Amino acid sequence: MRDISRLFRPRSIAVIGGGAWCDSVVRRCREMGFDGPIWPVHPTKDEVGGQPTVPRLEDLPAPPDACFIGVNRQATVAAARILSGMGAGGAVCFASGFSEARQELTDGADLQDALLEAAGEMPILGPNCYGFINYLDGALLWPDQHGGERVETGIAIVTQSSNIALNLTMQTRGLPIAYVVTVGNQAQVGLAGIGEALLSDPRVTALGLHIEGIGDLRAFEALAATARGLGKRIVALKSGASEQARAAAVSHTASLTGSDAGGRAFLARLGIGQVASLTGMLEALKLLHVAGPLRSNRIASLSCSGGEASLMADSAVGRGVEFPPLSEAQKTGLRAALGPKVALANPLDYHTYIWGDEAAQTVAFTAMMDPSLALGCLVLDFPRPDKCSYDDWLATCRAVKAAGDASGVPMALVSTLPETLPEAICKQMVAQGVAPLCGLTDALTAIEIAGQELPQPAAPVFLPQPVTRPVLRTEAEAKAALAKHGLRVPATGRARTAKDAASIAARIGFPVVLKGEGIAHKTESGAVKIGLTHPDAVAEAAREMAAPSYLVEEMITGTLAELLIGVVLDPAHGYVLTLAAGGVWTELMNDSISLLLPVEGPEIEMALDQLGCAPLLKGYRGAPPVDLQAVVKAVLAVQDYVMTRGARVEEIEINPLICTADTAIAVDALIRGEED
Repeated sequence: MRDISRLFRPRSIAVIGGGAWCDSVVRRCREMGFDGPIWPVHPTKDEVGGQPTVPRLEDLPAPPDACFIGVNRQATVAAARILSGMGAGGAVCFASGFSEARQELTDGADLQDALLEAAGEMPILGPNCYGFINYLDGALLWPDQHGGERVETGIAIVTQSSNIALNLTMQTRGLPIAYVVTVGNQAQVGLAGIGEALLSDPRVTALGLHIEGIGDLRAFEALAATARGLGKRIVALKSGASEQARAAAVSHTASLTGSDAGGRAFLARLGIGQVASLTGMLEALKLLHVAGPLRSNRIASLSCSGGEASLMADSAVGRGVEFPPLSEAQKTGLRAALGPKVALANPLDYHTYIWGDEAAQTVAFTAMMDPSLALGCLVLDFPRPDKCSYDDWLATCRAVKAAGDASGVPMALVSTLPETLPEAICKQMVAQGVAPLCGLTDALTAIEIAGQELPQPAAPVFLPQPVTRPVLRTEAEAKAALAKHGLRVPATGRARTAKDAASIAARIGFPVVLKGEGIAHKTESGAVKIGLTHPDAVAEAAREMAAPSYLVEEMITGTLAELLIGVVLDPAHGYVLTLAAGGVWTELMNDSISLLLPVEGPEIEMALDQLGCAPLLKGYRGAPPVDLQAVVKAVLAVQDYVMTRGARVEEIEINPLICTADTAIAVDALIRGEED
C-alpha cells in the first residue's frame, strides 16, 4: 500500500487553480491555524485566498506534501504528472468527468486511466471528490464550508459521499472529529487503505465508514487486522444494494439473502460494527472515543422517572444489551442512599427524593455501579437553555462524573431526545471522560456496538469467480454430486413409468416419497406425494402426476426440525452461506442468518443458535435435540463442494434438510453452476 501519511498530515500545501473552491482551500487552512507554507499556483492571478501565487508548479520552492488540484479534468492529468515527477507527497483530484461519468462521456474511463498513469507512485485521492479535513493539524484540502474545530484527539470518518461528509462536519453532538475524508472514484487509493492509514495515527481513537460498495475484499481484511492489532474499533453504515447479489433467482435462498446480505456478512466477519443510520454511527464513535471498546454488554441505568426507566428497558428489547439484576451489595448501598420507598431494580427509577442534592446523588449513583458492569448510564434530558435554568442538571452531571471516578465504571449521560443534550454540555462531558449520548435509540445502538465481542480472526473469504455457462442440475444429479462430498441423502431411484416407480419403491422399502421430475414448484403443483406404503399407491400417484420421470425416495421419519442450507455467489463479496428455517414456509418464516465461506464448525453452531427455530434444534417441549454435529457436517459438505470446484458454482440449496435425533438428511437439492 502506498504511504499516504504525507498527504494526510502535510507540512506544506499547494493549491492549483483560481476558482472559488481553491480560494476556499487556502482560507480554510489559515482559519484553522495550519502553520506550514501554503502555495497557490496560478498562471495569471497574483493571489488566491489572500496568499501570493506562483505561476507554475515548477516554480514551487519545494515539492509539496499535499496538493489540491482544482482545475479541469484534462489539466488535472497534466498537473498530476508534474507533481509526481517532482516528488510531491500526494494530491486531491477535485475534478469530475472521469470513470463516474462513463455513461455520459465516452472518454471518462480512459481519462481516469491516464490520470493513474500520470500519478505513478504518487498517492491521489479521488478523482471526483471534495478531499479531506485534518482537524488535528489544521490541514483542510477542502473546497467548501465545514462545521468542525481543531482537536487534539478524535475519531476519523471516511465516506464515499462528499455531501454526507460535509453534513457530518456540522454535527452538534460534542463528537471530536480528527479526520473527515471523501474518496470519490477510489481510482488509486481505496476506502479501506485510507481507513488503515488514519487508524495508524495514534491521535485517532476509532474509525467510522460510510460505505456504498465494498471493493477490494483483501484490503478490508487488512484494515480489520490493523484495527484489531491497535485495539481500535470500526463502525460502518453500509448502503447501496447490489443487484448482482440477486443473480440466483431460482431458489428460496436468493430471496432470503437479499441484495446486501453478503456485504453485511463480510463486515460482521471482520468484527466491524454495523449501524443503520448516520446518527447511530456518530453516537457509537463518540462512546468508543470516550470509553473505548466496552468489556461486555452489561450495563446499569438510572433515571429519576419511572417512565424513563421503562422506556430504557423497552428500547433495549431485541438488542445486544443486558441489564443484570442488582447484587446484594448494590441493593444495600442503594437502600441506604434512597430509603425504603424506592423499588430497587435495573433500570432504576431513583425518584426525585435526591434531585438537586449532588452529594446524595453521588452516593446513590456510586452504589449502583457494580464493578462487573461495562457502563453506567444516567438518563438526563436538559431543559431549553433559552427558556429555563438547568443548574440542578449540572449538579447531576457532576454526580455522574464522581460516581465513575469512585467506582471505576465508565459512565454515560443518555438523553431520550437528541435535542435535549446541548452541545456545550456534550463537549464538557467528553472532556471529563463521560460519554454524552444523544437520543435513546442511538445511545443503545452505540452501547450495543461498543459492547460487542470481536469474533475470532477468520480465514480470508473465498473470493468470487465469474460463472460463464451455468446450468441447473436435476435434483437427482445435485444430490449425487453433493453426496460425494459427505452430504447424506435418502435412498433414491429414478423411474420413467408408474410401473417402474412401484418396483423401485418395493426395493427401497416403505414408506416412500414420490416426486415428479421436470415440474417446477413440486409441492404447489401436487408433484410430491409422501407416506406411500404400497406399490399400488405409488403407481397410482405416478399416473396422477403424469410427469416425464419420477424420483422414488425413502421417507425420512423422526423429523424434529427442517432447515435450509444455501450458498449463493455474490460477485462483490464472495459466497454467501445462508442457514434458515426450512420447508415450504421458508420465506414466510423469515428466519435466516448469512455467513461467508469459508466457515468452521464452531461458527456454524453459533449461527444455528441465533435462528428463531433454535429451540427446536435443542429439544422443544420434551422432544429430543437434533444431532447438531450431523447438521454441521451437512453444511461443511456443501462448502467442500463449492471450494473444491474452484468457485464454478453460482447457487446451491438444500431445502429441507431433515434433522432427526441421530442424523441430518437432504431430501431436496439444487445446484446451478458450470458442468464438471
